Amino acid sequence: MRTPMHESEFSRNRERLAGNHTGPFEAEVGQVPTNDLSAEDLDNVNKTGTTTVGLVTADGVVIATDMRASLGGRFVSNKNVQKVEQIHDTAALTLVGSVGGAQSFIKSLRAEANLYEARRGESMSINALATLAGNFARGGPFFAINPILGGVDEEGHHVYSIDPAGGVMADDYTVTGSGMQLAYGVLEQEYEEGLSNEEAKTVAARAVKSAAERDTGSGNGVFLAEITDEGVDIHGHSDFDEVL
Repeated sequence: MRTPMHESEFSRNRERLAGNHTGPFEAEVGQVPTNDLSAEDLDNVNKTGTTTVGLVTADGVVIATDMRASLGGRFVSNKNVQKVEQIHDTAALTLVGSVGGAQSFIKSLRAEANLYEARRGESMSINALATLAGNFARGGPFFAINPILGGVDEEGHHVYSIDPAGGVMADDYTVTGSGMQLAYGVLEQEYEEGLSNEEAKTVAARAVKSAAERDTGSGNGVFLAEITDEGVDIHGHSDFDEVL
């Protein structure tokens, strides 16, 4: 029979162990901190205006982004920003919204994908990566982000848009950022199923250029990411004519 002291100690140990337990559906790198910012804090965050485009092609996926970072869409803070990063052997993610939030989001997602591969000896599927990205966006501190995830795996070629509330939407092509309305107009006219990567890069660059003509938060060139089953290739072009 346990004395009251032993019972109390046993209960404390059980609670401590339960608090440290990691279930099968929790993030393998640990718990993501919650966003405890107030509405007033969020209103004071400097957000970047941008245009990012993702296209599914016959060869894989093409992602295009502009190269401008701005404060509130009114002041250009940097003219040569790479807004698309590789996060997986055959997947890339764009940076859209708060710079700090987007950079932290990419680091966390890349770390989780690498840890998954190290533990299981295989790459995470693009669908699983998109689901994880949505979970991170919904439950973590990555406020004011709206990235595009593009990737290739055994199941096919994929493009997803991730909204700030954690929604995950798959489509043949998608656009996010302040120039999205202008870019969508180009894609609606020029995108066709079965485009090659070379053809898609031209279409995507035209969409970004169209946005840059009118959207003050977009401009200064284009970064193009070409994703195939062999990997991710990213190049920047300060002059749209180099691509068009």
